Amino acid sequence: MLADKDRIFTNVYGFQPWNLPAAQKRGDWDKTKDLLALGNDVIIDKIKASGLRGRGGAGFPTGMKWSFMPKEPRPDRPNFLVINADESEPGSCKDREIIRHDPHKLIEGALVAGFAMRARAAYIYIRGEYIREAETLFAAVKEAYDAGLLGKNACKSGYDFDVFVHRGAGAYICGEETAMLESLEGKKGQPRLKPPFPAGAGLYGCPTTVNNVESIAVVPTILRRGPEWFSSFGNENNKGTKLFQISGHVNKPCVVEEAMSIPFRELIEKHCGGIRGGWDNLLAVIPGGSSVPLVPAAQIMDCPMDFDGLRALGSGLGTAAIIVMDKSTDVVRAISRLSYFYKHESCGQCTPCREGTGWMWRVMERLRTGDADISEIDTLQQVTKQVEGHTICALGDAAAWPIQGLIRHFRPELERRINERQAGNGMQEAAE
Repeated sequence: MLADKDRIFTNVYGFQPWNLPAAQKRGDWDKTKDLLALGNDVIIDKIKASGLRGRGGAGFPTGMKWSFMPKEPRPDRPNFLVINADESEPGSCKDREIIRHDPHKLIEGALVAGFAMRARAAYIYIRGEYIREAETLFAAVKEAYDAGLLGKNACKSGYDFDVFVHRGAGAYICGEETAMLESLEGKKGQPRLKPPFPAGAGLYGCPTTVNNVESIAVVPTILRRGPEWFSSFGNENNKGTKLFQISGHVNKPCVVEEAMSIPFRELIEKHCGGIRGGWDNLLAVIPGGSSVPLVPAAQIMDCPMDFDGLRALGSGLGTAAIIVMDKSTDVVRAISRLSYFYKHESCGQCTPCREGTGWMWRVMERLRTGDADISEIDTLQQVTKQVEGHTICALGDAAAWPIQGLIRHFRPELERRINERQAGNGMQEAAE
C-alpha cells in the first residue's frame, strides 16, 4: 500500500484550498526555476528514466513522446503542448479531481513539460461539462500569471511561456488527440488521418504533443524526488503511482492514488471497503473505463492493476476507471447501454463506425430482450471485428471491445435469454 509520504496528489479530496498560497505550502512551485535550469534534454531523460507512461489510456512512454518534438523550432512554426482535460470516458473522473483541488500541479507541470519540449505555449482543453473545474482552472492560471510564474520570463527563468485554457462543448470524440486539435482550431471535432502525426504537424500545423492531465501533473514531483523514487513503484514497464477511480458496486466508491501493479483485491479491500454483498457477489469488472473489455470476477481477483497485467487478461488499464458490477447487474443491458453511448458519440466520419455502432447497439438491444437468433451472436462478433481497426481513430475499437468481452465471457447468458424467449413464444403459440 502506498505510504502517505509517497503521494503526489496530497489534496485530491479538497481538504485544503486549491489556491496558490495553499499549493505552495504543499510544495508546488518550489524552486521551479532550478528544475528548468536542468535543461531541456536532461528533463526529458529523467522522465524517460522514471518509467512514466501516459495516463490517458494508451500508456505510451511519456519521455519518449516528448523526444519526438523538434529540437530547434522554427520561428514561424513554434512547438506546442496540448493537455487533454476532456475527460469524457464513462467511469473516468480523476482529472476532474486534479483540476478541482490541485490545479497548480497541472499548471507547473505544463510549464516544466513545455520547457522540456521547447514549446511556446500550452493549451489545456477542458471538458465542456466541467463548469466549476474550468472556473477553478481559469482562476489558478491567473494567479500564476499575477505571481510571475507564467508569461514573460516565467519563474524568472528567462523562458517565455503561456498557458491557455480552452473549453470544449461536450463531445466525447474531442478526447481523441487529433479531434481535439481540430476543435482547438475552431473546426468540427473530427479525427485527422495520420501521418502526419501531431509531433510533425499538429495544432495550427505546428509540432505538437498531446498529453493527459495526470501525465503532466506528476512531472515536477518526479523531478524533485528523482526518477529512481518514481520507478520504485510498480512492476517492470509499469512504474509509478496512479490515480484509480473506482465506481459501481463497492461499499465506498472513491478516487485514490496507489502504486501501480497493486492487486485488484487489495485495492478494493483497502480503499473501497470491499465488494457490496461480499466477494462471492462479484460478477465482473470493467478495469479501465468503458472502452475496455470486461473481466469476470474469477480472473481479476489477484490481477496486478497495470498495463501488462490487464492486457494478459484480454483487457486494459485505460484510464484506471474501474467499474465494479455485482451479481445484481444485468450485464447484457450494461454493455448495450455502452453500445448506445458509442453510437451517440461517433463523429460519423468513418463508415464502419458510423453505420456499425448503430447496428451493434440495435443487435445488443435484441440480445438484451432475447428477441434474436443464436446465430446472431456470431454475426455480431464478426461485425465487431470489421469495425475494430478499420477506422481513423480508436472510437471504433472502443465500441467493439465491450461487446467482444461480453460474448467472450458471458455467451451462455446471451444464449439463455434467446432460448427462454423462444420457449416462451412456443408455449404462447401452443396455447393459441
